[in-house]
Amino acid sequence: MLKQSCQLFFTLMLFLFIGGCALGPDYQIPESLAPTQYKNNAPWKNATPSDYLDKGNWWEIYTDETLNRLELQASEANQTLKAAYARLTQAKAALGVSKASKLPSVDLSGNAKRSRVLLNRFGFDTGPSGILFNYYDISSVLNYEIDFFGRVKRTVEAAEASAESATADYQTLLLLLQAELASSYFTLRSTDIEISLLERTLELRKEALAIAQSRYKHGLVGLREMLLARAEFASTKADLVGLQKQRGELENSIALLIGQFPSTFTLDTVSVNLTVPAIVPGLPSSLLERRPDVASAERQMAAASARIGVAKTAFFPAINLIGSAGFGSSQLDNLFNWDNRSWALGPAISLPIFDGGRKSNNLRQAKAAYEEAVANYRQQVLVAFQEVEDGLHGLQTLNQQGQELQQAVDDYTKVWQISEMRYKAGLVSALEVIDDRIPVLLFERLYNQIHGQQLIASVLLVKALGGGWQSEF
Repeated sequence: MLKQSCQLFFTLMLFLFIGGCALGPDYQIPESLAPTQYKNNAPWKNATPSDYLDKGNWWEIYTDETLNRLELQASEANQTLKAAYARLTQAKAALGVSKASKLPSVDLSGNAKRSRVLLNRFGFDTGPSGILFNYYDISSVLNYEIDFFGRVKRTVEAAEASAESATADYQTLLLLLQAELASSYFTLRSTDIEISLLERTLELRKEALAIAQSRYKHGLVGLREMLLARAEFASTKADLVGLQKQRGELENSIALLIGQFPSTFTLDTVSVNLTVPAIVPGLPSSLLERRPDVASAERQMAAASARIGVAKTAFFPAINLIGSAGFGSSQLDNLFNWDNRSWALGPAISLPIFDGGRKSNNLRQAKAAYEEAVANYRQQVLVAFQEVEDGLHGLQTLNQQGQELQQAVDDYTKVWQISEMRYKAGLVSALEVIDDRIPVLLFERLYNQIHGQQLIASVLLVKALGGGWQSEF
């Protein structure tokens, strides 16, 4: 009897260590879909290596301490990010549940009962009252799925890929948050400069209105000239109020991003000189490694591939090793006597026969889900390269616009300086000096707007290149 039990045990152990044939396709990382170069890459290839955006706190290249502080606050206090991290924790926990299937489960159970056996229950007369007796038992139960066809292996593979995808999704949201905060901050600082320029313009408009009113009062000009001066003053003041409204909204949006109430958050108006950094996008193929959304799509594809194997295993027998060992007795005081021991060990096999096409359709569904994941991955790659090309092209064209506007500012400044010299020589009136000064401020505003757009475009390019993403899984 002992010899037969040992033979059974070792036979079952052999099943445990058989490297079963995992069904379904072995996942292959797709070949690179990247082009050999970016269309608009040329102007940026000569940037210095120190400007290359590698993994880390990418926003520090703008050398703005306020932005650095806000980015750290957002990563710690943004509630949407905290919710995403909770989802990531759930995905990791689900992976732990799947991995637990690779190990046997052992449960301990105990039982105590008093029973009454009815008449002739065991084929003999027990009398009208039957037989009353107690029974106690305690036993451990073993259950282990022998992964002969790879169902557990493929399930774990799918869970691992899904967890890695969730990690990339979290990093995608983090990058979006960082980019949105930087963009809002640069827009606010650009608005501050524009408000300052518009306030100076308003002072000039005020002076021009005072001159026009005085000249109208003394009959030197008509009503038309005075009304035009007053309308230009009112229009400039309205623009200033609109910019102040925009600044307040930007400040409130930044408060939301860093997890604060708008009523408790303010950003002082300061004069900052922000420089647009040179950005080296690197080789196009590296984009597929840096962008978390591309990584997430690739991991979803891997998970879908593994689920095909899981669906295929449903057509084959499920083999479980089931065992139990324990003690049982009608008397509690001798429950653990060696003679009261009991045990059982053996396989349990379940073979599918007919299910009305359920398994076939599950397999079709899994294959279709994989094809969907492949298409989503390829689309995400296309989107990634489009965003990089847009960023490179945007920086290139904005740089050209900025150069032209700077030339306009320089030329109008010279015109204004000439007017000032002529005014000091008594050749022109103060109104002409004001009229020549206002275009300088106007084009400085336009240049400032382009500079702000350049900063935002650089942030969007950083985001398109994957920012400071680094997998923590």
